[in-house]
Amino acid sequence: MAKKKNLFERFSNWATNATGSSGAFIIAIITILIWLVTGPVFKYSDTWQLIINTGTTIITFLMVFLIQKSQNKDSKAIHLKLNEILASHEGSSNRMVDIEDLSENELDHLHRFYQQLSDLAEKEEDLLCTHSIDAADENHLLKSRRYSKKIVKVVKEK
Repeated sequence: MAKKKNLFERFSNWATNATGSSGAFIIAIITILIWLVTGPVFKYSDTWQLIINTGTTIITFLMVFLIQKSQNKDSKAIHLKLNEILASHEGSSNRMVDIEDLSENELDHLHRFYQQLSDLAEKEEDLLCTHSIDAADENHLLKSRRYSKKIVKVVKEK
């Protein structure tokens, strides 16, 4: 399944791992310390300040793209894993697969729906009670009736 990665992909993976390491942080600290120590030598000149400003700006600019590439790859992998879980679980709604392609308004609508589910779940006594997007209201009514019948049965037995 693993295909050979192109040059940019290999470099991106290497750079992401290298720049996120303790060694990279130590190198950054040492660079700052060297810059600070050389301040008096260069009499804190504009050129001395420009060197650190230019260097950090260039590194920051490049890191933004590197971080974004890494985030995009991680995000895609997480979405695929979640899609696999949704698709393989009998009780889940397949309509939830690839919802990241929905508009902001559609996502807000789903969010309101799940907020309603959360409100229903808070009313339930059973912590293990679950609902899916396709059958939430119906399940809630069925479960509530069953729960009510159990209570009536227990009361009648006493």
